[in-house]
Amino acid sequence: MSANTTTPASTPSTVAKLKVVLCWHMHQPQYQDLISGEYLLPWTYLHAVKDYVDMAAHLEAAPQACAVVNFAPVLLEQIDDYAQQIRGFMTNGEALRDPLLAALAGPVLPTAIESNISLIGACLRANRDRLINRFPHYRRLADMAGLFTQHPETLSYLNEQFVVDLLMWYHLAWLAETVRRNDPQVRALIEKGTGYTVHERRQLLQIMGDLMSTVIPRYRALAERGQIELALSPYAHPIVPLLLDLRSALEAMPVAPLPVAERYPGGEERTRWHIHEGLRVFEKYFGFRPAGCWPSEGSVSVAALRLFSEAGFRWAASGANVLNNSVNKSGGGPALHPHQAFRVKGAGQIASFFRDDGLSDLIGFTYSNWHADDAVANLVHHLVNIAQAQTDPAKTVVSIILDGENAWEYFPENGYYFLSALYQKLSEHPQLELTTYTRCLDQKVNTVELPALVAGSWVYGTFSTWIGDPEKNRGWDMLIDAKRVFDRVTAAGRLSGEKLTLAQRQLAVCEGSDWFWWFGGYNPEAAVSDFERLFRRHLTNLYQVLGEEPPEYLAHSFTHGSGAPSMGGVMRPGAA
Repeated sequence: MSANTTTPASTPSTVAKLKVVLCWHMHQPQYQDLISGEYLLPWTYLHAVKDYVDMAAHLEAAPQACAVVNFAPVLLEQIDDYAQQIRGFMTNGEALRDPLLAALAGPVLPTAIESNISLIGACLRANRDRLINRFPHYRRLADMAGLFTQHPETLSYLNEQFVVDLLMWYHLAWLAETVRRNDPQVRALIEKGTGYTVHERRQLLQIMGDLMSTVIPRYRALAERGQIELALSPYAHPIVPLLLDLRSALEAMPVAPLPVAERYPGGEERTRWHIHEGLRVFEKYFGFRPAGCWPSEGSVSVAALRLFSEAGFRWAASGANVLNNSVNKSGGGPALHPHQAFRVKGAGQIASFFRDDGLSDLIGFTYSNWHADDAVANLVHHLVNIAQAQTDPAKTVVSIILDGENAWEYFPENGYYFLSALYQKLSEHPQLELTTYTRCLDQKVNTVELPALVAGSWVYGTFSTWIGDPEKNRGWDMLIDAKRVFDRVTAAGRLSGEKLTLAQRQLAVCEGSDWFWWFGGYNPEAAVSDFERLFRRHLTNLYQVLGEEPPEYLAHSFTHGSGAPSMGGVMRPGAA
């Protein structure tokens, strides 16, 4: 069976079943400093050993279920790099390039008060209700840590074992639920509770390294046996329509203020670079070229879809509000409902699918506080109602698309009971068929022409999350300044070989969507600070690679958060 075959064997049925696609998007931006090799934030490895491992395990445990899993290529590279660096440390004593992992594994912790404050603060960055309070030992340590951070003068009374135990519990809490339940070594570490030794710290590091090294092979195996369809986003997760034309933001936000610059220079060339580099990385890890694409944040325009089509993609997906805006513009009638495939006029042969926002957001924002069986029953009820409303359910497809990482932190046991029940109930239901987008196209689901497309994303159907706010616009102007220097240096032939390749990658990282997502006062202060600082560092590194002096403004913060959006700002309801 080829890697592109995306449906497991099933028993033929005379019942016309409603096609349901579960599409999980896995994505983290580049947290690594490409010059020093150091990782500045730990979220890639933490989500890998928790969410990517658990999702693979749930699919492996339900062989009749299937899904679409989308990866950002820059995430695949980081997963691979983490696995290699942990292997290098365990076998050859090579330095760990993530400060939190280095602290976990090191025989001696730093003694400086500032370093201890930083370590303690890092170990408190977890969901209090679901990850900390669940474990009595972790809860007690976190309560004490809170007192220490509020009263730094008391840190002189802090002993090393306290920090060691806090580090251990932070990582034990971030492990996949399927691992905590099934790995006897992990169970023993949890049962011990306190007084962890250097040997036990490195034992936990080895467990995490082993998990990291299996993530990509597990998803590749699921694809090769036809249980999942693997898809990708462009390399560093840029908002492609904005790279192509900043003014595309005005299609859904006609009066939005835009950056000073009228366009992103060389945007089409950069878009093609992200698409083709993404395909190269994807094929390196999975061994085949994907048929589909979740454009970064579901961001689409006619021009963007045309480039995806030219690159050979058969399908792309976006949010329902993009479809709603487009239908309103074209005056479409009742035939243009979201539960079908579309061909956008002027975009080539690529098919477009649109997220059912209501059902997707129930998983992302509502069901975490429900009993798992009730939540799944409610979702099934909605799907059955959709099926019964269709004259031909077999030609209809419902798209449930969301972040495959962040939601589970808000569920009990990392969504263990919900995901187990979800795959079981949907794969066994007589009126529902879990499937994939490529198989839907092969089976000739309804495909209709969409006469016009209003550019936008899954979030509100606009690009307001990434442009149109003064601080977001300032970020674009800083990026465009750097791009103009990049163009001047490369046009002069001052870079070649590895240096040019590094400059291309460094620019790509700066073009990623995540930095702009977090700019703006409505986001949490800590997250804004982290991502704004990392954006300025990546831009500074780009100037360094180009052999140019960075502008002085990169030494100063330009955005400060003060908000507390739903679920920490990682997802936004109403429109993953």
